[in-house]
Amino acid sequence: MSTGELPGRGERVADWFDGRLGIHTLGRKYLRKVFPDHWSFLLGEICLYSFVVLILTGVYLTLFFHPSMNEVTYHGSYVPLNGVRMSEAYASTLDISFDVRGGLLMRQVHHWAALVFVAGMLTHMMRHFFTGSFRKPREVNWVFGWSLLLLALFEGLFGYSLPDDLLSGTGMRFVNGALLSVPVVGTYLSMFLFGGEYPGHDIVARFYSLHILVIPGIMAALVVAHLILVVYHKHTQFAGPGRTERNVVGTPFMPVYLAKAGGFFFLVFGALALMAAVASINPVWSYGPYRADQVSTGAQPDWYLGFAEGLVRIMPGWEITLWGHTLVLGVLIPIVVFPLLLVLIGVYPFLEARVTGDKGEHHLLDRPRNRPVRTGLGAAWISLYLVLLAGGGNDIVATRLHLSINTVTWAIRLAVLVVPAAVFVVTRRICLGLQLQDRARVLHGRETGVIKRLPHGEYVEVHEPLSRAQLHTLTAHERPGELVQHEPRGNPR
Repeated sequence: MSTGELPGRGERVADWFDGRLGIHTLGRKYLRKVFPDHWSFLLGEICLYSFVVLILTGVYLTLFFHPSMNEVTYHGSYVPLNGVRMSEAYASTLDISFDVRGGLLMRQVHHWAALVFVAGMLTHMMRHFFTGSFRKPREVNWVFGWSLLLLALFEGLFGYSLPDDLLSGTGMRFVNGALLSVPVVGTYLSMFLFGGEYPGHDIVARFYSLHILVIPGIMAALVVAHLILVVYHKHTQFAGPGRTERNVVGTPFMPVYLAKAGGFFFLVFGALALMAAVASINPVWSYGPYRADQVSTGAQPDWYLGFAEGLVRIMPGWEITLWGHTLVLGVLIPIVVFPLLLVLIGVYPFLEARVTGDKGEHHLLDRPRNRPVRTGLGAAWISLYLVLLAGGGNDIVATRLHLSINTVTWAIRLAVLVVPAAVFVVTRRICLGLQLQDRARVLHGRETGVIKRLPHGEYVEVHEPLSRAQLHTLTAHERPGELVQHEPRGNPR
């Protein structure tokens, strides 16, 4: 194009926006931002894409759902429930499932996406925990991610309760019992939440407002803030040749990473759609409408709240009376322990920095074996979670294994005290053993499997020296303070 030719329409539009929003400067700075290439970073993307799917399917479902507890008589496509009295919320859920085109698929995609979203966040946070990426300057971003996980737990509970079926109603009975166990103000909290005596007439409408408006809005803001801080702080990366605390080795966001991310989004969406198409989840028509005088057999919450129910099920039914008030410790203690287990995750970065005295910035990730105490604590927390999850289904475990439910309950009570401590000790010893193995490889090289006979008759295995890149990966880390012991002087740093 000659210098005298006028700019095209697209160029004029771009210049107009650049002059008012500075998009050219921002694009030049951030579109070439480098992202490390490692499979574990995909965990965060699974969370993000599941959240997008939740929003898209949730918007579709809101067009047909009626968040009302007014009673109606059902006359619809599901013949077994014709003529049955139920709430409008439950009737509209049946209509979505059987009469709205694509409604059942959307319901199941929404529910599967919720489960994958929480599972992805928990796994994503554990990856950050075990590799130490929560350290300075990323403590605030860790708190943002922890807040998203906490909100997702309650968001899932509210959405799970909206259909007003017998299974979710049993969960609401559990919530009501937890509220009533709060000293002094428990009755007031229950009356406020349910709009009167349980089950009240307002709970579905209130949960609906929280589920589609308040909590998603807060979560969306936290997601944006989380991503902004990721860009601002730059990505962490595993140690390796050419990787330092001051650079990032990887591919640029535009066009390489953007193309990969776009393709991965459709893979996640497709996987969720496939799961929804072939695996039924939450078939509310099988449970029937909720009635306050009924409880469904084998009622289980979604997996991410199973450990909270496990706390209640394994707790002895203790009660004490103080100053005229009865304290139901069998419920009160679990509802205090439940948030404490989550709070410990949120404040851990600050506790570790205080205990270890680590005030420096960190952009290189740890290998879990090089931080045996932290790795042991994380493994112990996961083991405690799994034990409590089993406790939340103690009746199912007892039935399937043909055991007494009392036997299963006592076994889980003992496991809560013993298993986390045992897992911590074993995990720490495994990490120390792996460190010794790494030291032997650095000092003596890699075992080749070739046996050589020396002139005096001795047989030895031939070792092959490691490459400089392998040596760098194995030795490029700080020595943790808790591992300083009486070791040979030749121990590589």
